[in-house]
Amino acid sequence: MDSKSKIIDYFNSGIKADKDFKIGIEHEKFLFDLNTNKRIDYKKILEMFAGLTEFGWAPIKEKNNIIGLSKEGRNITLEPGNQIELSGAKLNNIHEACAESQDYLFELKQVAKKLDIRIVSAGFDPISKLDEIPNNPKQRYELMTKDMPQGGQLSLDMMYRTCGTQLNIDYNSEEDFVKKFKVVNALVPISIALFANSSLVEKSNSGYLSYRSKVWQNTSRGGLPSIFFEDMNFEKYADFIINSSLLFIENKDTYISGNKYYFKDFMDGKIDEIENRLPSEKDLTTHLSTIFTENRLKKYIELRSMDTCGWDCLCSGPAYNIGILYGNLDETYDLISKWDKNKIINAYLEAPKNGFNTQLMGKDLLYWSKELLKLSNKGLEKRDIANKNGKNETLFLNHLNKITEDKMTNAHHMINKFSKENLETMYDK
Repeated sequence: MDSKSKIIDYFNSGIKADKDFKIGIEHEKFLFDLNTNKRIDYKKILEMFAGLTEFGWAPIKEKNNIIGLSKEGRNITLEPGNQIELSGAKLNNIHEACAESQDYLFELKQVAKKLDIRIVSAGFDPISKLDEIPNNPKQRYELMTKDMPQGGQLSLDMMYRTCGTQLNIDYNSEEDFVKKFKVVNALVPISIALFANSSLVEKSNSGYLSYRSKVWQNTSRGGLPSIFFEDMNFEKYADFIINSSLLFIENKDTYISGNKYYFKDFMDGKIDEIENRLPSEKDLTTHLSTIFTENRLKKYIELRSMDTCGWDCLCSGPAYNIGILYGNLDETYDLISKWDKNKIINAYLEAPKNGFNTQLMGKDLLYWSKELLKLSNKGLEKRDIANKNGKNETLFLNHLNKITEDKMTNAHHMINKFSKENLETMYDK
């Protein structure tokens, strides 16, 4: 990967025919000790992983440490503060994706119950202080903990106290990527407002509906770059990542800090600590995965602006986005192409605190959420993919329709039901 053309070829290799489009969902969970209301440590993680192997999960190791599990195209990975993330298989529709999540949560709950572990599905840890959270032996996290705060004051909060839901989608051409990328970046403020689920911080109302989004806006290598609102083709994205700093470099089974270098230095063979070797495809994929923007490109597009939420809404975020991006892209593109990028960025900065009351192009985000839900519903109707009961994917929008009708997000419900005297309200049922 020593030339821009090779990076562009890498992005081109992600192109798929419409019939081969897949859906990939990733979602994170906080895990707490039932008896202490503290986040679980790595020793408890190992007990939990051992329990999950009874469901057919196999260990993933780094040196001698178990750092995750795998099964049938799915991975359970370990985040810095021992949050766990399911990286789902590449599936065909929301019915399959939702069933996958349901199966995983069933297995997780069985093991958690045996080990007195409680699950919290929120975008930000509502209970713990940063210095109370245990770490784990995953090598890269030691470097990240040291280097990340230099570029963003809330970077450690991002690493140790946030959980999100991510959706991965495909593109059928470079032109299709350009259009989808412009849409997903324009819709970030709406996603923040609609999926807000992180209002509590250290057992108090934070004053934000999505404190997670506030944190990510103040995270090194994160945010919503102005350049993303241009026609971001593969070459422009290649330029963007070539001129981005490195976070770390994996070399001979060890990790070294990359914070003195840009990927361009790597491509030019100017990094003495690794004997001036040139980057491999694996090095490129590592670099792409450490760009922490709201959306990003690999061989697919990653959407990263949704707070984690419970079972009632877990499937709704992917359904909402798939209806727009796979089912009704052109109509949505026509809508957002009239929006001013500076007003989008301003709404992005205000949405974590103001939610639906945030203004964008003379309307509030509640108005735009309803409009986008209509476009998504239309797209899912057009896809017309039915489950065994004959219902199509629009059924997964019911939760979001209720949110916009009631003007009450998950964040509002979290505030209303919270009690400092009884932390039970924080835990998944």
